[in-house]
Amino acid sequence: MEVVGLTAGYGRTRVLDAVRLTVEPGGWLAVIGPNGSGKSTLLRSILGFHPHRGQVRVDGVPTTGMPRRERARTMAYAPQTPVLPDGVTTRDYVTLGRTPHRPLLAAPRGVDRQIVGDVMERLGLTPMAERPLATLSGGEQQRAVLGRSLAQQPRVLLLDEPTAALDLGHAQQVLDLVDRLRRQDGLTVISTLHDLTLAGQYADRLALLSEGRVVAEGSPAEVLTTQALHTHYGARAEVVHGPSGPAVLPVRSSD
Repeated sequence: MEVVGLTAGYGRTRVLDAVRLTVEPGGWLAVIGPNGSGKSTLLRSILGFHPHRGQVRVDGVPTTGMPRRERARTMAYAPQTPVLPDGVTTRDYVTLGRTPHRPLLAAPRGVDRQIVGDVMERLGLTPMAERPLATLSGGEQQRAVLGRSLAQQPRVLLLDEPTAALDLGHAQQVLDLVDRLRRQDGLTVISTLHDLTLAGQYADRLALLSEGRVVAEGSPAEVLTTQALHTHYGARAEVVHGPSGPAVLPVRSSD
């Protein structure tokens, strides 16, 4: 997937300035950066949800002008704060991911039910298939949102802060699952992640966004440096390199 010269804003305020990114098929790019740097706007622009200039290409094919249903078969999105409808069961919610593959207003077909069943089994959602979404825990709801996205059978999965509302254990479970699925299915993953240690442990590559520009891109070890954290986050931190990647440790002020 390629993002070339993507520029976007709100009114006269420019939020993204000529962003350029490349993600190899089956790769995981985590977009990091301080609050207000444009991370969520970048994902929404890639999806075509937000007006922008520049080009997005998947497998060399521009997505601009692509019909909405075709785009939904190519890219799936799990927002940071999804709308979870009242009274909908987990199975019915995951089945919504099949909508781009069905004729308008058509009922789910056998192939749709098979794909939904497989996705739910892989995500451990089968035991709660008939439970209303509202009765699920935060981690279970996050898996349901991921299940709806995976039921679309996309080539690119975009995740906006997938661990934002989760404790550490559930955050690791969700990221482990994403990592396993993209390795098994060849999914290309682009995520925003607020937790820099999780970003450094799970993603293949990082892109550091600051004031709407990509100021660093590369492996986690190349991007997560004490100097970059000080310059772009105003943070005092040490970067410790472990077997799974770098971890960021805040350093308390000596004053």
